Amino acid sequence: MRPFAYERASDPAAAVHVATSIAAEAHVRAPVQYLAGGTTLLDLMKIDVMQPERVVDIRTLAARLGAIEADASGLRLGALASMAETAAHPAVRQDYPVIAQSLAQAASAQLRNMASLGGNVLQRTRCHYFRDVSNHACNKRLPGSGCAAISGVNRLLAVLGTSEHCIASYPGDLAQALIALDASVETLGPSGPRTLRFAELHRAPDDTPHIETNLAPGELITGFRVSSGPWTRRSLYVKVRDRESYAFALASAAVALDLQEGVVREVRIGLGGLATRPWRAEAAEAVLRGQRLDETSAQKAAEAAFADAIIHGDNAFKPELGRRTLVRALLQAAALEV
Repeated sequence: MRPFAYERASDPAAAVHVATSIAAEAHVRAPVQYLAGGTTLLDLMKIDVMQPERVVDIRTLAARLGAIEADASGLRLGALASMAETAAHPAVRQDYPVIAQSLAQAASAQLRNMASLGGNVLQRTRCHYFRDVSNHACNKRLPGSGCAAISGVNRLLAVLGTSEHCIASYPGDLAQALIALDASVETLGPSGPRTLRFAELHRAPDDTPHIETNLAPGELITGFRVSSGPWTRRSLYVKVRDRESYAFALASAAVALDLQEGVVREVRIGLGGLATRPWRAEAAEAVLRGQRLDETSAQKAAEAAFADAIIHGDNAFKPELGRRTLVRALLQAAALEV
């Protein structure tokens, strides 16, 4: 780990001021990084993938930015709430089960106790080439150097949203639930607070895979909002992985359904382990709206979800696994008693 300066933030505005006084690049490459749970940042600093000059500790802001609040209008999750406390919260478990399940199936119990929601949605890819600094062909880590994964070891990597410059997959679970529920993100930056759709937070790789989000330099996530709706209770998260715990998704599906007498009035679908960023399967949703949900319609939706999938060598199995995972999630959601 390289030397770095350490500061402890006294309030959110002070944290942003410190970060923006030095940061001049996109968030994930900025010379100043925020430290919350540290479960991603410290890991990447130890292996020399991230090399911040200064770390701003925001754990002291947990009292202000860690609240979980629910009322008739919806749910607000503070960015510094931990994964564990959010997954265990009664309102989340009862009214937004897809969120609770996505968190409970992520990482290990120890990491869930430490990791913050804000940090979790910003976690970076597990692509071997990104995390191995001896590899010099990773556009995400070294812009313009190439993408060794395209012709290399790519079993875990993306088949949706890829580009010729990067096929690294987004590794998180919570993000799939948030994008399925059309959540919004609250932030604080040098220009003050703003709100954006969660779907607008992460960027496609295109020809700049090293720029992963639409956050401005130094901009701090302060919370997430999810509006209530008839689909939030009939929701679930299905995750397929190589082992039962502490493994990232090969394929996952977050599904939220508004079902009336077997007919889909509204459906929200997020896919994980399969795409370069949190993925809303809008084509699949369009197939299902107004249709009776059964195995046939679920299969048609799954086909639509992966119509544009692009495979590379070892990940050729992923579209079929993704289709089966989505069909399973849809039928399980339809069978829920709510």
